[in-house]
Amino acid sequence: MVYLCIMEHQQQQARRGIYWSLAGNVFLALAKGVTGLLGNSFALLADAIESSTDVFSSLLVLLGLRYAHRPPDANHPYGHGKAEPLTTFGVVVFLVASAAIIIYQGIHNIRHEHELPAPFTLIVLGAIIVIKETFYRLVKRRGQDSGSSTVAADAWHHRSDAITSLAAFLGIGLALLLGPEYAALDDWAALVAAGIILYNAYRIFRPALGEVMDEHRYDALEAHIRRQALAVPGIQATEKCYVRKLGMQYWVDLHAQVGGHLTVDEGHALAHRLKDHLQAQIPQLAEVHIHVEPVGPQHVTI
Repeated sequence: MVYLCIMEHQQQQARRGIYWSLAGNVFLALAKGVTGLLGNSFALLADAIESSTDVFSSLLVLLGLRYAHRPPDANHPYGHGKAEPLTTFGVVVFLVASAAIIIYQGIHNIRHEHELPAPFTLIVLGAIIVIKETFYRLVKRRGQDSGSSTVAADAWHHRSDAITSLAAFLGIGLALLLGPEYAALDDWAALVAAGIILYNAYRIFRPALGEVMDEHRYDALEAHIRRQALAVPGIQATEKCYVRKLGMQYWVDLHAQVGGHLTVDEGHALAHRLKDHLQAQIPQLAEVHIHVEPVGPQHVTI
């Protein structure tokens, strides 16, 4: 019961983070788009494009979270947790697509003369930078509380948006300061923003790929599992310990070494006590598979 309550709390934290992202991105996409059109700033329009893709990616993340938390069924005995990193791949596609659009239009604008952006765009950008950094910190905290890689990825959207807005602010500011012949600095700022978007796309793609491939990225959790295992009377050492992540939960395969004199029934009962202890101490463990073996001269202890 405690485990279910904790998981429900984590899911609520994740959903709240996405709702905040969605509301913020809708508002800011409209604000940037209108200001960019009225203020003759492609850097702001590029920022609006990025925020618009964030709206769709937040919707995609929300759908992915709902699917990932469906209970196991006959066709998915391990649950649906892999849907979460797969959703992250969709977010990456949106980011790469938005960067490609910005790069194409930015190069076109650099090759053609245009008017300077309006000074009031700097005021709007300054406010946007503060808002997006605030959203980044809020959603990141939700992602940490929930253990969701997808919500963490969505938080990085806000940080990349704040950085792209900062790049636009610098480009517009320099163009206004230096004069009409430097109007293209606004477009160069948009290209810098596109590069930042691509970099952040990689940042969120890499851990999601590791999760899908069951890559070992959980040294601290493994060490914690080994320590907790030795706290159970009868467990003398631990050997192999494999951890993989499915959504917000972890599945563990652990080899526990016990006295060779134990009967099969005693070893079985000890394995159940070990499993119950680990899940009570580490609620994020969805399942723990225990392999009991007799203690020998070669073993790993923490």
